[in-house]
Amino acid sequence: MTPNPGNTLAPDEVLITSQDMITAGSKSFAAAARLFAPQTRADAIMLYAWCRHADDLIDGQTLGHDTRHENSEGQKQRLSELREQTRAALNGVVSDDPVFEALRQVVHRNRIPGQHPMELIKGFEMDVSGRKYRSETDMLDYCYHVAGVVGVMMAIIMGVRDEDVLDRASDLGLGFQMTNIARDVIDDAKAGRVYLPSEWLEAAGIDEIDPSDPDQRKVLHSLALRLIDKAEPYYDSAYCGLADLPFRSAWAVAAAHRVYRDIGNRLRKDGVAAWDRRVATSPARKAVLLSLAIFDVIGSRLADRQTRPERRDLFQRPR
Repeated sequence: MTPNPGNTLAPDEVLITSQDMITAGSKSFAAAARLFAPQTRADAIMLYAWCRHADDLIDGQTLGHDTRHENSEGQKQRLSELREQTRAALNGVVSDDPVFEALRQVVHRNRIPGQHPMELIKGFEMDVSGRKYRSETDMLDYCYHVAGVVGVMMAIIMGVRDEDVLDRASDLGLGFQMTNIARDVIDDAKAGRVYLPSEWLEAAGIDEIDPSDPDQRKVLHSLALRLIDKAEPYYDSAYCGLADLPFRSAWAVAAAHRVYRDIGNRLRKDGVAAWDRRVATSPARKAVLLSLAIFDVIGSRLADRQTRPERRDLFQRPR
């Protein structure tokens, strides 16, 4: 499609806007992104900016904060607009909006299949429609659409084309999202969202989550730890894919891998009290984990690829 001659963005405005969004919206991602090679870093930041904007648009937030509670019609309208603008970017239409122009440039430069950004939007649609997650498979389907597919797109930006390696990238996103769900059980319930499988809740004697019930919190914490345990094979699978990434990209991914696993460890260690405040990793702790991550990269390269464990009994992303 012919670029829009009316585009008025300055040449560096797209990247600067994206950098500002990542600095304000995710200090963890910003820290890991510094390890990427320059072009990979720029593309990862620009993709992040679109993902962050899309998520905020649907939730009525600003950089992941200050949710506005409103009726579903407002969400549905914003979802429709997001879908339309995203399709335009995927079709090569130049935009005056730096977020969608970032998506257009990244998708074009890295030949990211258009189905992947649209899969992320499908994940947002699940939230807007109030989808219920009956089984573990239902929950994992959601996790793929809001996080696993982001891992796939990021891996493509890092130069990955092998489908098996992209499966490992999806596994990392799934592990991240399961950790997020476990950490945010109470906050999500306050916002009217439940991602733990209803089969788990019913088996534990919970028909409806009451965030203010201390007895429920004990049961919910045990279910959150169950989810943290479910995430472990996905983190292990993702580790096996590190050797297939460029060194600097592998280091950034390994650092994020350690930070998210650390969140799960904190949730386990602190017990129910972990939900008294948002579980987070301190800057000093992140620095330590970033340093340790380089040994993960080296170890993955020294391991015999012929003995790499196969992916067994893990969620299979759509291909």
